[in-house]
Amino acid sequence: MPRRRTIVIAAVVAAALLVAGGGGGYLVWKGGENARLQRTLAEKLAASLASGTIVDAYFHATPGTAPSVEYATIVKGMGGIKPAVTVTGVKPGSDARYADAALHYVWTPSPTQEPWAYDVTVPLQLTADGWLASWSASAVAPDLKDTERLLVNRLAPARGSILGSGGTPLAFNQPAIRVGIDKSRLDAAAVDPAARALAAALTAAGTAVNADTYAGKVAAAGAKAFVEAAVLRVKDPKQAAAAAAVKSLPGVNSLQVTRALGLSSSFLRPILGQVGEASADAVAASGGKIVAGDLVGTGGLQLARDEVLRGSAGYVVQAILREGSQARDLKRVVAVDGKDVTTTIDARLQTAAESILANTTPASAIVAIRPSDGAVLTIASGPGSDGVASTATQALYEPGSTFKTVSGLAMIRHGLTPTSTLECPASITIDGYTFNNDDGYPSSALGSIPWTTAFAHSCNTAVLGQAATVTQAEIVSAAAGLGLTQSVPAGVIGTTSRVPAEASSATEHAASLIGQGKVLTTPFGMANVAASIGKGGLVTPVFLTGDAAAPPASGSPSAAASAAPAPANPITAAEAEYLRTLMRGVVTEGTASSALAGTPGGEIMAKTGTATFMVNGTQHWHTWLIAIQGDLAVSVLVADGDFGATTCGPLLKAFLTAVNAG
Repeated sequence: MPRRRTIVIAAVVAAALLVAGGGGGYLVWKGGENARLQRTLAEKLAASLASGTIVDAYFHATPGTAPSVEYATIVKGMGGIKPAVTVTGVKPGSDARYADAALHYVWTPSPTQEPWAYDVTVPLQLTADGWLASWSASAVAPDLKDTERLLVNRLAPARGSILGSGGTPLAFNQPAIRVGIDKSRLDAAAVDPAARALAAALTAAGTAVNADTYAGKVAAAGAKAFVEAAVLRVKDPKQAAAAAAVKSLPGVNSLQVTRALGLSSSFLRPILGQVGEASADAVAASGGKIVAGDLVGTGGLQLARDEVLRGSAGYVVQAILREGSQARDLKRVVAVDGKDVTTTIDARLQTAAESILANTTPASAIVAIRPSDGAVLTIASGPGSDGVASTATQALYEPGSTFKTVSGLAMIRHGLTPTSTLECPASITIDGYTFNNDDGYPSSALGSIPWTTAFAHSCNTAVLGQAATVTQAEIVSAAAGLGLTQSVPAGVIGTTSRVPAEASSATEHAASLIGQGKVLTTPFGMANVAASIGKGGLVTPVFLTGDAAAPPASGSPSAAASAAPAPANPITAAEAEYLRTLMRGVVTEGTASSALAGTPGGEIMAKTGTATFMVNGTQHWHTWLIAIQGDLAVSVLVADGDFGATTCGPLLKAFLTAVNAG
């Protein structure tokens, strides 16, 4: 046993050579053991470099140089990014005391772009302390000098524009001024008064900022935060003047920026949405595609198509002199600019519609669709609101007698024609509830009258007399056949209608026939009804064109909306012709004859609507008017008015006048 142990020790000793050199003795391992030690050191180097914490004991360096300090200095400008470092090989030198470790670096400054990848060679040397790596800056990046450090900068893409028909820019990058409170400029006690003063000054200058909301936002921000109150357009004289007026207020800071903004602060805003700095949640959910400070869509189409509009960031890594500013590029990946998103909106008509609604205090809307191709030309919401961002696409109201186009289609499918005779009594009782015609209904249009007359003057009782014939299911089928139960088109946030599949009572069913009870529609939905009648076939509205019309990524705001199944009984050309005949009578002899008299642009077909609702025991009315003129279908709503003709008629006339002025 002792003899065998002596042999083993002797074998180990025999496997090594004592080589003189340098300033001492070096133990040089032969064969596989030598390679193992070199490889082990290389693996430790790679792990140390990847972790960001260099182990000085792995290196030998010039006196006074600490590799850990040097490495920290070199990578400080890399924004906390850590490389993946792997060993690709170890090559022995011609002298057994030397070798070269080949390391492969991969930095990923942007997860959507090409990484910065390269190879370096780190010399290894056998010393009195064993195998160590020789330190130099080139161990971190090829040809990096010991006088240089690394710096990475994110290259932001240019955001794409939202375009209207004909390529007209609707929202695009333009110079702007961010105005807000810089809390670092104020004592704590002065923050709230300063925030309220800024909100009041901006509101007085025409940019409404809710003082309570803004003051709360400022209070919740960090002690030295800048809290934006408004983004003002440089090229808008009124907004530029507002920025200048508030600049001297306590705590106010103004920052020159470039932002994707609409044609005006109100232009199609509920639909287009806004662009702002990414929230912490947006950054966290992006998988690295978005970083703090990036501009992203925060609502509407800007949010729904953010990935298309935003593009993807690039980056540049530079070697910068530690003393001085001279720099050279080591890696540059250009940003991929966002793509434009094209809509069907007619900028001229949208501007006209918003101007027409500007002085309407209640919630209001004008929606225009081109029947021939379903292009949505106008989605205008007035300044009033019933708690939704877009009255035109989100506000559901009883449509009143405009819904007689829907029940009218169901009646046509029971064999009625415009010349059919209907009974129009002053009142009718159904299941114990008495329905009346609207105030002011002409007595000359009572009794046995043609349907054209009943429709022109909006006789409720004539339609209610069909309650025992037309079923609730047939009402739903007619609504679907006119496109009222479709989803809103891609890119639009909202809905079209709620038409109950079943009625809880005979009274509720009867109310459905005249657009009351539980029947609810949006102005967008009723515009599509008019469009389908105008076309003589089902219209499926279109808002986005080109590549933008493709379905958005899963999880985006528009991804959840899916098209409703095609209706079993879409309106036919013959049925539409009957309805157009009925609607023409509304303008030539009926409820809209006075309101629309003298409107330019040719023959108009229309239907007025008034739906009652109660506020604190007082009766109010939702007022409607839908119309067709040429290849244009329009829906007008004022949520609290007098009558469809008197309240909505002037708005429709002004809009059609603007249409025909172009």
